[in-house]
Amino acid sequence: MSDLELAKSNPKKQLFDQIEKVSAGMLGLEDSPQHFQPMAPQVDRVGNRIWFFSKKSSDLVKSLGGGRKAHFVVVGSGHDYHACIGGTLQENRDPDKIKEYWSSIVAAWFDGKDDPDMTLLEFTPNNAAVWASLANPVVFAWEIAKANVTGNEPDAGVKTEVQFA
Repeated sequence: MSDLELAKSNPKKQLFDQIEKVSAGMLGLEDSPQHFQPMAPQVDRVGNRIWFFSKKSSDLVKSLGGGRKAHFVVVGSGHDYHACIGGTLQENRDPDKIKEYWSSIVAAWFDGKDDPDMTLLEFTPNNAAVWASLANPVVFAWEIAKANVTGNEPDAGVKTEVQFA
């Protein structure tokens, strides 16, 4: 269940917490006819970055050039958390980051860390819109019933913005 108080008090922490819990989100380039594609995020809280392994031969990487504006969309595993993160995406084959984020899951897609078709993408977030909502169906039903009786909007979630420095 989304922590609505955390969404209000520390939405950046909650955003990174939620990204670390998902196996993939949808990544895509702004002003591109290409569809967003599922990508497995690697969170760097200290550097305010999200890293992705990709194939150089993918349409996404081919369209990147030297870097482009992009969005990464996350839906929490409980379907009670949604975020759209805007930022810049560029290729960065930092060997230390490759080593740091390499795993048996990543290895299944590539022929080792030196695979010529493997690259690392660095996503630098600028801002995010976050929606955290109640996942408990009983509490949600109560809020809907209460809203129908009082005429007030249900208190079923929080929408907030996150700015990255």
